[in-house]
Amino acid sequence: MNLINVMPFGQIAEITGLDPFQLTAADTDEIQRLLTSRFPELGNKQYAIAVDKVIVKENTVLTSGAVVALLPPFSGG
Repeated sequence: MNLINVMPFGQIAEITGLDPFQLTAADTDEIQRLLTSRFPELGNKQYAIAVDKVIVKENTVLTSGAVVALLPPFSGG
């Protein structure tokens, strides 16, 4: 397992009540499972996941020290 730095933003940070924190996880699917277990309200929220500043759409393997950002929906133009 890898120690991952998690950075929640916007409404995700409000739900977690946490500034950046750490989790131990092997991939982004596991991060989502851990977050939903710890913060059930996230189960019905949409958010994007970025790994080391790159938004990922599919399960991504994480390396120790990776930074995972949880990004709420945003709009603009």
